[in-house]
Amino acid sequence: MQEQNKQAMAGLTLAALGVVYGDIGTSPLYTLRECFTGQNIPTTPDNIFGILSLIFWSLIFVVSIKYVAFILRADNRGEGGIMALMALARHYTTHAARWKIVLLGLFGAALFYGDAIITPAISVLSAAEGMEVLSPQMQTWVLPVAVTVLLGLFLLQRFGTAKVGMMFGPVMMVWFATIGLMGLKEILVTPAVLHGLNPVYAVLFIQQHGFHAFLTLGSVVLALTGAEALYADMGHFGKTPIRRAWFALVLPGLALNYFGQGALLMRDPSAIKNPFFILAPDWGLVPLIVLATLATVIASQAVISGAYSLSRQAIQLGYSPRMEVQHTSAQEIGQIYMPFINWLLMIAVLIVVLTFRSSDSLAAAYGIAVTGTMLITTLLFFVVARVNWRWPLPLALGITLVFGIIDLAFFSANFHKIADGGWLPLAMGAVIFLLMSTWKRGRELLFNRLREQALPLDGFIENLEAFPPARVQGTAVFLTSTLHGVPHALLHNLKHNKVLHERVVLMTVRTEDVPYISDEDRLDIVQMSASFWRVVARYGFKEDPNVLQVIEMCAKEGFEMELMDTSFFLSRETIVPTDHPGMALWREKLFVWMSKNALRATDFFQVPTNRVVELGAQVEL
Repeated sequence: MQEQNKQAMAGLTLAALGVVYGDIGTSPLYTLRECFTGQNIPTTPDNIFGILSLIFWSLIFVVSIKYVAFILRADNRGEGGIMALMALARHYTTHAARWKIVLLGLFGAALFYGDAIITPAISVLSAAEGMEVLSPQMQTWVLPVAVTVLLGLFLLQRFGTAKVGMMFGPVMMVWFATIGLMGLKEILVTPAVLHGLNPVYAVLFIQQHGFHAFLTLGSVVLALTGAEALYADMGHFGKTPIRRAWFALVLPGLALNYFGQGALLMRDPSAIKNPFFILAPDWGLVPLIVLATLATVIASQAVISGAYSLSRQAIQLGYSPRMEVQHTSAQEIGQIYMPFINWLLMIAVLIVVLTFRSSDSLAAAYGIAVTGTMLITTLLFFVVARVNWRWPLPLALGITLVFGIIDLAFFSANFHKIADGGWLPLAMGAVIFLLMSTWKRGRELLFNRLREQALPLDGFIENLEAFPPARVQGTAVFLTSTLHGVPHALLHNLKHNKVLHERVVLMTVRTEDVPYISDEDRLDIVQMSASFWRVVARYGFKEDPNVLQVIEMCAKEGFEMELMDTSFFLSRETIVPTDHPGMALWREKLFVWMSKNALRATDFFQVPTNRVVELGAQVEL
């Protein structure tokens, strides 16, 4: 048994290596180069020591200590990521503080989408640029190759990552071993580069260069891109495999490569044009370009899959319209494909690549989204530590201040990039934040209007039982989002058809602030009268609601519904924007447009379409 556990842990660690560390693992392709060229820092030994010290200690403080040691503890029943953290934080806070936490979480999630667009673009471009080192004449091929790789990546998404994912771990193991050995070879030639391990050189660099050193932090943070993935993918692999992979292979491989690039620059300052690929011997350049391309595809796959997962969580938590979700693996519930998100990402990534055309230009846009998400994670962590874990205020505040100061330094150091492309992720984040907040607020207003117009349920049922209309055989299931008031579909059915089924079920499907719901807590069945029942089904934000599954579970509880003798009634609201207090008229029109383009409730809740009756209702916002 112990041997089996070891094998399982080794398998999870290898899988985590492939999925979790693809983004941060490809950062050496461009980070050190940008640190020098971004602010025109001369490649003197002291500057090399200083920048290497900043990179190394940033990896230690931000990734090893903040994320691996602390943030991974903030799991929402085993799940991580900023939406899970937001759900965890708001679950135990007052109503007044809840909306502030939601705003923070939403903006952090919105920034993640900006990261999901820039990461594939800069990663694949930087790998393709290795061809320029092979031959300067191949520069014209960089853009076509990058576009072709990205097109193939997005076109293959619909087949799922189950088969390709089996290759991720071994490929990334080869990648980290390769870049580590490349760096080690150069360090052995110029061992003086290890002076950069001393944090004093980071302090001296900042003292010598002042404001330019501060701006260089905007490039140093490129070494940390992908740190958020450690937390976001915790639910897939668990904390231990992620931690083991980091300390056993990822951190040593990254550190050796960065210091190897530094050693190369000490020996040959002209190598700053592309120190990563110049590290390789001539015979190994072509295989390294191929391996780098595979690694960047894996890095891109990680953020694309993360965008799918985040989008599904946003739908379930009520921050996004319903969209089609396809499961691509019978074994892994987390492996999903969302066509709308995929094509939207593909178009955005290709536009970014064709607009910026090089990884140097894209580096200016990279960093704002990453550091913004990191800062928001730190703030939400404080709420969880203080409220959920009941840490003493000095402890929670002290740790948050340390992390917050580091995050704020990186975030503010990226401000100068706004004019050069940093506006892109901020603009994307602002648009997505507007859409998510509009949807959430619009749904609240819609439910309020429906509640105001609804008749009291208890009195309505009493009257129907006392003075019943004509009854027909079978069961009628009325899907309703509220536990209070008569469903509009029920009223309209009585009004137009003037009949009622012999058994009426009011079914509500609710999404809770937890990733998964156990089968014991899934269902509540209450008999409200002789012919009325209420069924409440609960799902986590990482689960897909399924009405047929609910009916099967009802049967196990002794409440059977014959599917061929059951009709499902849904209310389809036509929303009319008005000047009533609530939202600005233009936001109400935006909400109406989003509602019209949302996936139909029958498809989202997996209701048998041949058993559905939809009844319209007009609602003024």
